[in-house]
Amino acid sequence: MSSTAFLLWTVLFSSLGMGYFVYGKKQGKASALLGGAALMVYPYMVSNVLLLVLLGAAFAAVPFFLEF
Repeated sequence: MSSTAFLLWTVLFSSLGMGYFVYGKKQGKASALLGGAALMVYPYMVSNVLLLVLLGAAFAAVPFFLEF
């Protein structure tokens, strides 16, 4: 679980999640806020690199397709 690829993808998606979270909080957009929170939390629950990347891409796309 502590492979270099896994750690780098985790840092990338968590950083993106922090950006979404801050943006959603400042702009009052719940979709960005929840998407950011999901991006920051889900790496703790996933141990496969491929699944990490697929879920990260899906969570990163949520604020673009869902507006609430």
